[in-house]
Amino acid sequence: MAPPFTWWGGKETQRGTPVVVKMENPNNWSMVELETPSEDDSFLLTKGEKVKNKNAKQLTWVLLLKAHKAAGCLTSIASALFSFGSVIRRRVATGKTDSSTSNSWFYSCIKVFVWFSLILLGFEIAAYYKGWHFNTYDLHIQHLYTLANPLAVKGVFDLLYSIWVVVRVEYFAPILRSLANVCIVLFFIQSLDRLILCLGCLWIRIWKIKPVLKDGPVDLEDGDGGYYPMVLVQIPMCNEKEVYQQAIAAMSSLEWPKSKLLIQILDDSDDSTTQMLIKEEVHKWQKDGVNIVYRHRVIREGYKAGNLKSAMNCSYVKDYEFVAIFDADFQPSPDFLKRTVPYFKDNEDIGLVQARWSFVNKEENLLTRLQHINLTFHFEVEQQVNGIFLNFFGFNGTAGVWRIKALEGSGGWLERTTVEDMDIAVRAHLHGWKFIFLNDVECQCEVPESYEAYRKQQHRWHSGPMQLFRLCFPAIVESNISIWKKGNLIFLFFLLRKLILPFYSFTLFCIILPMTMFVPEATLPTWVVSYIPATMSFLNILPSPKSFPFIVPYLLFENTMSVTKFNAMISGLFQLGSSYEWIVTKKSGRSSEGDLSLLVDEKPKHQRGTSEPNLGDLKEEIKQKARKSSWKKKHNRIYTKELALAFLLLTAAVRSLLSAQGIHFYFLLFQGISFLLVGLDLIGEQVD
Repeated sequence: MAPPFTWWGGKETQRGTPVVVKMENPNNWSMVELETPSEDDSFLLTKGEKVKNKNAKQLTWVLLLKAHKAAGCLTSIASALFSFGSVIRRRVATGKTDSSTSNSWFYSCIKVFVWFSLILLGFEIAAYYKGWHFNTYDLHIQHLYTLANPLAVKGVFDLLYSIWVVVRVEYFAPILRSLANVCIVLFFIQSLDRLILCLGCLWIRIWKIKPVLKDGPVDLEDGDGGYYPMVLVQIPMCNEKEVYQQAIAAMSSLEWPKSKLLIQILDDSDDSTTQMLIKEEVHKWQKDGVNIVYRHRVIREGYKAGNLKSAMNCSYVKDYEFVAIFDADFQPSPDFLKRTVPYFKDNEDIGLVQARWSFVNKEENLLTRLQHINLTFHFEVEQQVNGIFLNFFGFNGTAGVWRIKALEGSGGWLERTTVEDMDIAVRAHLHGWKFIFLNDVECQCEVPESYEAYRKQQHRWHSGPMQLFRLCFPAIVESNISIWKKGNLIFLFFLLRKLILPFYSFTLFCIILPMTMFVPEATLPTWVVSYIPATMSFLNILPSPKSFPFIVPYLLFENTMSVTKFNAMISGLFQLGSSYEWIVTKKSGRSSEGDLSLLVDEKPKHQRGTSEPNLGDLKEEIKQKARKSSWKKKHNRIYTKELALAFLLLTAAVRSLLSAQGIHFYFLLFQGISFLLVGLDLIGEQVD
């Protein structure tokens, strides 16, 4: 009931504290405003006076509203946990276990750590409730006391825990401290390299440094008077049913004299239906006057390297001076050759011109956004800086133009590793060829949208360089290049950027940090847990400032991916397991309307016959593909290594609660959840 008041100028009086309650939904009501106590309810603070206690009615209202708010919060948390649990149960019931990893040596090692941590957690919880809260000094005293008075220990548990204290002080702690110190040193070396690369990129931006043509800027509208050497375009593909049409259409739209351009469709598909579809598409463009040929190998060996090597053995290749290579999901702009090939003119020492990638599906889901951060750093910083200051970088395998003389003079394509692009680049560098990277020439493609596809891609990208390092090391040492270039190849290109980063990232945050929770004598300092991952994430995300809102997911996901990269690196270095496994990255066939419009508008002469790359037809076909893919039953995989590491990290997080280590607990908790989400395939798209 509202307090009474007078209308004729009397003083307004209030009793109690009015409370305004919002009742739009009876099941979800909350307090909007709680006024301050009136003069009748409490005295003003004056010198020597005490504050009058609040009346019982006011306290009752406050307590009820606070209780309701807390109950609502707990209900929301419980509902979220229940939903998450339902998702986990559904994933476990319908998911397919990644059997290829469940029997590996690496998975066995992780399981040992998990069981060890669970046993230790039981010990520590029991010791905690017994009141044994030891710090490092107390543990040392306990150790000395146990050695001096072995009969003073009472009970089996007391004896076992005392033995564990002795073992961890004498053996485990020194090992963990040494490994942690090694990883910290490697971090400083790695961060120094990243910092120098970022400063080099900043220098390039400030002074607007980029490769220049000897004859000045290229006139893209120039007609017959331009520089038009013989160019061969190769598109290696294997069962690329989703992207073959847009790839062939994009290559057939390249602006280059027909008499000086030949397009090779190098189809390694083992599916007869896919072969037939690609053949028909090539035949349609041939009828439109495009100089394009279809080639299928009878003996399919050597994966992509074998495919390219077989194509280069064709007799007509000797008539061509340059070869442009594109993967099946790449869509170069029509002026791609006009913007890249002129850099070879009057530069006989240039062996490769590489363009950067852009991505049509970079905002498709969280997984593609995180990949975009990594690839932006790779092209914007690593490739550009190395190209400007060293004239050397790793060939990306696509969107590049090679001088055929450089390819053949360096030994051609070899099938000895799963990174044939890096292999030919290193051998060409050892033979004295220079490379040019064009950061302003982009070629659109797509990144993997499912974790399964991305994981297999990263395994190949990190096992192959270690295979190559083993094979190339003697050649690098015996080559005639300068000592500086040899050091750059061995220590920077291979060891630092391909081996050290996955090693210390996985070892420090997935093994050492959780183990130090059970060995408090070797606990990592707070600055190591917070500054090391934050610094690396900040430097990586710096070239793509629009991605800063994703810095925390990026940090957690990169640490999660370190298990795959570390496993691949070890497998490639020691030729274990699936180090030579090659699986074609799954494509979705996404293409923007702008790309399709460009293919139609730039080539009006193709608007006849059945080979017309009509925008409406292509858009309708893409929609039909999307509908068909939505009808297919989806499934996910359960990744055992990631799940095992999730349990290890979460177990360590529980242990960190006993010692009240704040930053360690939060890092272990969120990193463990990240591993859990990835292990249950809850990131990215599901696969067919």
